[in-house]
Amino acid sequence: MALNGAAPPRGSAAATAANLRRRKTGGTGGASGGTAGNMLQFYTDDAPGLKISPNVVLVMSIGFIAFVAVLHVVGKLYLVGTKA
Repeated sequence: MALNGAAPPRGSAAATAANLRRRKTGGTGGASGGTAGNMLQFYTDDAPGLKISPNVVLVMSIGFIAFVAVLHVVGKLYLVGTKA
């Protein structure tokens, strides 16, 4: 910044920093930006879509992993049975 109060040259790093300081945030909170406000919409009760608890997601994930492991074992046993 210039000492006499004049604006820095337009393309300089000081001008960019001054513009970033003056920029208003989109959110209502002081520290939250526009992106944080949009991300919070996914976690509200008003969000559209299927609402399932984290426990259900965990159980379904473990069940899927177990199902794939069983398919691998069945596939190996099937190959052993056809070669004999």
